[in-house]
Amino acid sequence: MTALLTVIGIVLFVAGILISVGLHELGHMVPAKAFGMKVTQFFVGFGRTVWSVKRGETEYGIKAIPAGGFVRIIGMMPPAKGEDPTKVRKANTGPIQSMVENARSAEYETISPEDNGRLFYQKVWWKKLIVMASGPLVNVVIAFMLFGGLFMLYGASVAQTTVATVTDCVIPASQATADRKCESGDQVSPAKTAGFQVGDRIESFNGTQITSWDQLTPLIRANTDKAATIVVERNGQQVTLQTKTIINQVRDEAGSDKIVSVGFLGVSPEMKVERQDFGFVVDKMGEMTVATVKAIGNFPEKLVGVAKSIVGGDRDEDSPMSVVGASRVAGEIAANQSMTGGERIVLGISLLASLNLFLALFNFIPLLPLDGGHMAGAIWEGIRRGFARLFGRPDPGYVDVAKLLPIAYVAASVIVVMGVLLVIADIVNPIRLFNG
Repeated sequence: MTALLTVIGIVLFVAGILISVGLHELGHMVPAKAFGMKVTQFFVGFGRTVWSVKRGETEYGIKAIPAGGFVRIIGMMPPAKGEDPTKVRKANTGPIQSMVENARSAEYETISPEDNGRLFYQKVWWKKLIVMASGPLVNVVIAFMLFGGLFMLYGASVAQTTVATVTDCVIPASQATADRKCESGDQVSPAKTAGFQVGDRIESFNGTQITSWDQLTPLIRANTDKAATIVVERNGQQVTLQTKTIINQVRDEAGSDKIVSVGFLGVSPEMKVERQDFGFVVDKMGEMTVATVKAIGNFPEKLVGVAKSIVGGDRDEDSPMSVVGASRVAGEIAANQSMTGGERIVLGISLLASLNLFLALFNFIPLLPLDGGHMAGAIWEGIRRGFARLFGRPDPGYVDVAKLLPIAYVAASVIVVMGVLLVIADIVNPIRLFNG
């Protein structure tokens, strides 16, 4: 039964990825066609064609390797200015220039005279920007809808003011691991000294009325190593507890790598799933967007740890994963029978939503061959032409992104190497959510 649930989880997650990829490419294709651009192919997957059908001038299909997709918009590679794009240059201008010219020639092999005016590079810059931005924006919308549905229909875990656990001793964050227990030399926690009990509901902290755990946390941290008077409700009665918080090393935020030295009490809250409103979804999406951008920025550093894990090092739980690793985690979630069916569905959908958000923000990186590279070219074209009009100068024309092909090939090679490295790590030393 466990194996069947794992397979079902993987299949459903992969299907979700393919649907997300298809919608991403649809986000490119719809505005491209609306702006009169010529679109010849729309495929989900790579490699050998499994199925395809032609409707009008566009071939739609599925390819054998379910790892991405593409839309072919004709004319994304502009011709060299002042040259006939249908003629291949005969002069050998060096390996880099030859690479660029060969790419131009390949782009124009299927272009006919009647396509003039419908080529990507010929369109105004803001239309090109919309076409390239619409793909990743679709992934943002998917993530927003999935997270929004979860938070507004199912709910989100919200920390209550009721105490769920009382820490026996003080363990710095740098030493805190799943199997770290209290030792003889550890200091007794202030909460233990004060006499906190599980089920106590915190009413006030040093005279400040407490209405949420988010309000309490900064008060404790700011108290450093000073005296603290906490009023709790216990069995229907108010009880006043006295203690002295201490300075301890804790993580700045949940899941953060940043360690800060702040006031520490030693209690954790009871969590309750509560339905949220639209404003919560917007705020949470903002938080997750910032966290994802930071994760992308730390990607190279994290990748070093991933490489080490392949040869026997420990794999951090927050290290990046490939689609293979994410699918394996989805299968693990589906097979975990210690969770309710609803909890498994919620966690699986959250994983798919997070992946969509990551793919969107990663694609916004202003570097070819990513969508952001083409967006940057369109924006730069708009700026150049705008300044030319402003100062009465000749129109500089389109931006020749073909000149950036050598950089694009290097970037693509790096992305492929990173992807292969992650796949190997996800096979050799995968992340396990439940230590199974």
